[in-house]
Amino acid sequence: MNITVWNEFRHEVESEAIKAVYPDGIHNVIAGFLSKDHKVKTATLDEAEHGLTDEVLAHTDVLIWWGHKAHDEVKDEIVAKVKQRVLDGMGLIVLHSGHFSKIFKSLMGTTCDLKWREADDRERLWVVDPTHPITEGLDSYIELEKEEMYGEHFDIPAPDETVFISWFEGGEVFRSGATFKRGNGKIFYFRPGHESYPTYYNEQIQQVIKNAVEWARNRNTPKHQYGNAQPLEEISEK
Repeated sequence: MNITVWNEFRHEVESEAIKAVYPDGIHNVIAGFLSKDHKVKTATLDEAEHGLTDEVLAHTDVLIWWGHKAHDEVKDEIVAKVKQRVLDGMGLIVLHSGHFSKIFKSLMGTTCDLKWREADDRERLWVVDPTHPITEGLDSYIELEKEEMYGEHFDIPAPDETVFISWFEGGEVFRSGATFKRGNGKIFYFRPGHESYPTYYNEQIQQVIKNAVEWARNRNTPKHQYGNAQPLEEISEK
């Protein structure tokens, strides 16, 4: 499978504290554990065309997206190309603050807003659909010692499937794993992964992303034809 991991790569460059957690960027940590089984490329905001050229997108089965502080800098024409690729069958995995990315909001059609707090909350991600392939190999929950809190209401359409629900130490809950289908493409939103915490080194979080890549992969299903259509059979005159 061909996977592209996209990351703003701004926090890791501008903050020494965050660079200490992800010295080569969040994208390279994710690419590292996925590259054992797949062909993985990385792309970042400040590359030409944000690293998402027509050639890169055409050869991507699953795109993983992490963004936070520079959503508005993503060019609309690149968002349109990514959206079309999703509708054509490319899988999309949106991580953490990517909920506010242009591509996710465009595909959801809502504000995708939520409550948040940075206070080192303990997070417990409960598996609420143990039959789902994204939960394969997991226990009943994943516990993270410290994470940013996201709380309901999460302004997204009703998910096709809710896979994880988080509980936070401050009392909030959140739909932290949600799937959607748009056109021929599959989308998975996965909440954990604030830039100041080492969340993507957690083996259970890595397992979720590995499972999600397999679930969302482009199956190259038939493209439907729309518009005026000629009959397949001869239509008899009445």
